[in-house]
This record gives sequence, structure tokens and C-alpha cells, in this order.
Amino acid sequence: MSKTIKLVAVLGVAFAASACAKKAPVEEFVVVDPAPISMEPVYTGKYK
Repeated sequence: MSKTIKLVAVLGVAFAASACAKKAPVEEFVVVDPAPISMEPVYTGKYK
């Protein structure tokens, strides 16, 4: 084989290997603080 055909073959294999070796993107996550829980009203009498 000629040198150009070998070079094209080697570059093709290298390109295919690099395309298959890409890593999956890193997943990011967001932590959300929950809303503070309010106290329920306490019965203190009829008119207070």
C-alpha cells in the first residue's frame, strides 16, 4: 500500500477511537432548602 493510504487509514482509526472515547457529561445537581415550617396557631381562648 502507498503511504497516503496507510496515513488515511491510521487517521481514520484514530478519529473513530477518539469519537468513541468521549466521556459522558458530568451531571450537576442543585440543592434547594425547603421553606421553613410555620407553627400552627394554638388555641388560647375565645377572644385573645
